[in-house]
Amino acid sequence: MLSLRTLLPCLLVGIAGATASVHAQQPKTVTILRELETDRYDPHRTTARGAAEVLFMAGDTLMALDYDLKTPVPSLAKSYAVSADGLTYTFKLREGVSFCSGKKLTAQDVVSSYKRWMDPQTKALDRWRAGQVDSITAPDPLTVVYKLKRPYGDLLRQMATHGHTIINTEQATAMGADYGVKGFDGTGPYCFQSWTPRNEVVLTRHEGYNWGPSIYADPKPKVDRIVWKIVPEETTRLTALQTGQAELTRYLPYYALSELQKSKSVSLSKASAYNWTFFIGFKVDKDLVADEKVRQAINLAVDRKTLTEVITFRSARSATSMLATDTPTPGKTPFRFDPKRAEQLLDEAGWVKGSDGIRTKNGVRLSPLLYGISGYWKDILEAVQGDLRRVGIDLRVQLFDSTVAWGKLATQEFDMFSMGYGYASTGEGLSLYFISTNVPTPNRMNWKDPETDQWLAAGDAELDAKKADAEYGQALGKLSNAAVWLPLFHDSMFLAASSKLKPVRAHGLEGTAVYKGLDIEWR
Repeated sequence: MLSLRTLLPCLLVGIAGATASVHAQQPKTVTILRELETDRYDPHRTTARGAAEVLFMAGDTLMALDYDLKTPVPSLAKSYAVSADGLTYTFKLREGVSFCSGKKLTAQDVVSSYKRWMDPQTKALDRWRAGQVDSITAPDPLTVVYKLKRPYGDLLRQMATHGHTIINTEQATAMGADYGVKGFDGTGPYCFQSWTPRNEVVLTRHEGYNWGPSIYADPKPKVDRIVWKIVPEETTRLTALQTGQAELTRYLPYYALSELQKSKSVSLSKASAYNWTFFIGFKVDKDLVADEKVRQAINLAVDRKTLTEVITFRSARSATSMLATDTPTPGKTPFRFDPKRAEQLLDEAGWVKGSDGIRTKNGVRLSPLLYGISGYWKDILEAVQGDLRRVGIDLRVQLFDSTVAWGKLATQEFDMFSMGYGYASTGEGLSLYFISTNVPTPNRMNWKDPETDQWLAAGDAELDAKKADAEYGQALGKLSNAAVWLPLFHDSMFLAASSKLKPVRAHGLEGTAVYKGLDIEWR
């Protein structure tokens, strides 16, 4: 097997050659390195961060979100009004907005985008982010009236997420299954040119674009061409950035952060607001992990503090709660390290250690299967495997390339899965995964609980933030006590930019870091 020491020069030569060629032809090309991507760039059919990274640049939403992840600001909408009962939102659109194809944006495009998202035939994900829609209409070319069946206090903030991207539905219909794979026509600051899976996405400047959100000092794109390039190996990404073969990345090795903060060749920005949790989920109806005692034991067996310190070099917080938000969690949770208690729970559940140290019950080994995405998860899961083996659990791990992993994670083939995800609020963090209608994905736990649904719906409908948090807290308490997840750590996010660029401020929305990319600019 070739060592990293052997492969690294070859990989760098490949990146250098490709990047040098690009820059020779396009002197204003910015190369952004990343580790993972997605299986498609259709905003209605993906929840992947890799998709959001591109879609925020290639498309626009009615609302944007400020760096605090709390304050919605107008984007395609130049203004909005909300009725006193919280049921009707009226948006006035900006004039002069166009898709990359040249098609002029009208209110009907907004209506058509949402209609496609709501259509069961689209097999869309994350429809809960739109609220309980009653009707969406276009009384004139620049006005959208968005009516809800019940209030949704988080609607404006959710309207900044990538599922709310306004698309050219005529193109989507014409392309069918190829939409988001071979083409995407949006109104964003950069235009989708091509996607070579497992390699790169190429975007070019949207000429005439000047309608970026007010969180940017200048609403116009500053560079001619952006290439999102897949580089799986973290050391290669770091070296490429430091040697000028790439300009931006948020996928940084934890061990390098302290040195990068001192570097003169790189500027480093830390997201001021960022909720991103690494966790392992359980399919609660699978035989090996259906017993709450087993799930609690797995939580108690893993030394999160040591894992977090070793993996992230103390740049993340070990998880003592499911989410990184400050919503109180009622009851006693199992999110601590207590291997002795873990062994007791497994004994009580009837799992007996064999001569090889692995527990069995009725002739079945306690050997759950975990699916995940390859890359940074390898080292994390090896640490988890080691801790679980010490209490008699033989965790089997199967990791997949990100272009196929999302399909595998939508199946019922596994007992556990590993995931990292971002959220702006407790309601968003819970609704994404625990609404019953979100089974089989993204509710991969198969958690179907009317009480949880009721609490989440009540929190969504509550316009008072404190009262909403109380409802979400009830759901959080039940889920935590049932140990439906093994939360590992709550991450921080840093964005590194080459000194050839002016500093770029990290944005925490969906973990994309560069968001719209409107502050990417050569010195």
